Amino acid sequence: MTAPLGRLLTAMVTPMTPAGDVDLEATKVLAKALVASGTDGIVSTGSTGEAATLSDEETVAVWVATKEAVGADVAVIAGATNNDTRRSIRLAREADRVGLDGVLLTVPAYSKPPQSGLIRHFTAIAEATSLPGILYNVPSRAALNMPMPTVATLANVPNIVGIKEASGDLNQISAIIDATSSHGDGFRVWSGNDSDTLAVIALGGYGVVSVASHLVGRQIRAMIDASLAGRNAEAAAIHHRLTPLVDMLFVESNPIPVKYAVNLAGIVVGDCRLPLVPPSESAATLLRAELARHAIDLKAAVGV
Repeated sequence: MTAPLGRLLTAMVTPMTPAGDVDLEATKVLAKALVASGTDGIVSTGSTGEAATLSDEETVAVWVATKEAVGADVAVIAGATNNDTRRSIRLAREADRVGLDGVLLTVPAYSKPPQSGLIRHFTAIAEATSLPGILYNVPSRAALNMPMPTVATLANVPNIVGIKEASGDLNQISAIIDATSSHGDGFRVWSGNDSDTLAVIALGGYGVVSVASHLVGRQIRAMIDASLAGRNAEAAAIHHRLTPLVDMLFVESNPIPVKYAVNLAGIVVGDCRLPLVPPSESAATLLRAELARHAIDLKAAVGV
């Protein structure tokens, strides 16, 4: 039985050594600290985890280290899909074999298949594994949107259980929530953008796959809980307080800023692999200033 897929999922960075190798010990430390600071589950080796630069062997090693660190009760969702359907199937089956709890089904970048191709691609992957699948719509990276009719069709695949929606189009997100509402808890919508979390929850969404939860997981969880309980002013106040930090975490390409911030918060996760580079000095200055204005939950979790 897989662990439940919680409301606050962190799209975790992949720690690297100074030599640029995957740091599995730091991966374990970070995964434990994220859970201690409010995370319900972890998306491992997604775009924030630099999936495009990892070999299949490195990818699986990161999954195994993460799952070992958080244990059976915390979901680890595999960033296992890419442009190649056959390779995606192999990785999804490997995620199943090593005991993960779900698979992220990401719209392929660059190849730009038609919607019928997306349906066949994701259906083939889902049918190849027993794990629950979460669709991931991210037009800013994939150069292709997955609209509501495609999502509604895929929601009928038994083990496709939700979507991480990062289009930023609240009308589309609302339409997806409405179109899949007949599935009850069988299909859930997670915001794919930290800036949209409160709005998505208000529209009937379930949660967020977050980057900012590396740093302020408890506060994001408090915002979600306040919104669900109808404490709208409280939820809005947290949203407004965190918005400048969320914006700063995307001042340069993700995950450059968040890796820099996690290093500052006390867990050494190294730099990104090329073609990504450390933040510019101007971006680093802005990040340091913004981080100083916030209580950082990750610091409390690691005792910094």
